[in-house]
Amino acid sequence: MNAPALPRRGLLAGLLLAAALPALAQSYPTKPIRVIVPYAPGGVVDVQARAVTARMAVELGQPIVVEAKPGANGNIGAEFVARAPADGYTLLVSAPFLINNPLLEDHLRWAPKDFVPVARFTLSPSYFVVPASSPARSVRDFVEMARKSPTTLQFGDGGVGSTQNMANEMFKIAANIRLEAVTYKGAPPMVPDLINGAFAMAILPSTVAYPHVKSGAIRALANISSNRSAQLPDVPTIAEAGYPEVTALSWYAFHAPAGTPPAVMQRIEQAVRAALATDEVKERLVNAGGEAAFQGQEEFQAFLKSDAQRWERMVKAIRR
Repeated sequence: MNAPALPRRGLLAGLLLAAALPALAQSYPTKPIRVIVPYAPGGVVDVQARAVTARMAVELGQPIVVEAKPGANGNIGAEFVARAPADGYTLLVSAPFLINNPLLEDHLRWAPKDFVPVARFTLSPSYFVVPASSPARSVRDFVEMARKSPTTLQFGDGGVGSTQNMANEMFKIAANIRLEAVTYKGAPPMVPDLINGAFAMAILPSTVAYPHVKSGAIRALANISSNRSAQLPDVPTIAEAGYPEVTALSWYAFHAPAGTPPAVMQRIEQAVRAALATDEVKERLVNAGGEAAFQGQEEFQAFLKSDAQRWERMVKAIRR
């Protein structure tokens, strides 16, 4: 006689949960939020994340603590967030490494399924640069120089799986030239050697490249993004320079641990949208080498699917 009670109890629990979600969204957050940046403090990702989270804290009414956990091509920070409670109080600042690393590395202690996308907040260009002393005035000039060089030219490489690293590898294939990597721990440490001509070229994130391009210490031959940047509008895209296959987008976003309540994710998404609508945040992003590029959960999910296909094509080409 009591058999039907269990289904009724399950239904009641579901109804109570559904009723609680709006209240959860209204009450969230009730304590500070941690945002994990999987790269070094002061770098492009850290600076742009802080520009956005400072305003998000105002929108949410709680402090947001930005914490750098660099190392292992972003894997240390990603693993930390993957193991965090799915309650909206620990977020990951994500980037293309979230797609690339599983394609390039085995035995990762996290997987893409461990995260859910919340919102994209910025796009950031990277530049194909050479020392000011280089005779190359265009990408095609550089290719000719590499082909005629009696020795293999070298390039600065800031780490496997980064947008810049992948673009470097793809450029070698597209241009059909040999280049030898000189590996550094990130982009900033390689700049003095690039300026001094210790190697022939690098692809650098905008925050690292821009000050030295403006000072005349290095020369930007191309922007590897799909569009010219307002930052350096006279610099052609890599597609305009003749190598569309090398086009690569640097994006930064927020991911949350899988299982985070939808109402909480929606609240975070709303805070990101509101932050990026302010002139203050837009200006800070431009000064940090990026541009506001908001996408909410649904649109961002579609973007990630498209971007994953782009990176998968790149990896297949590189591994041939």
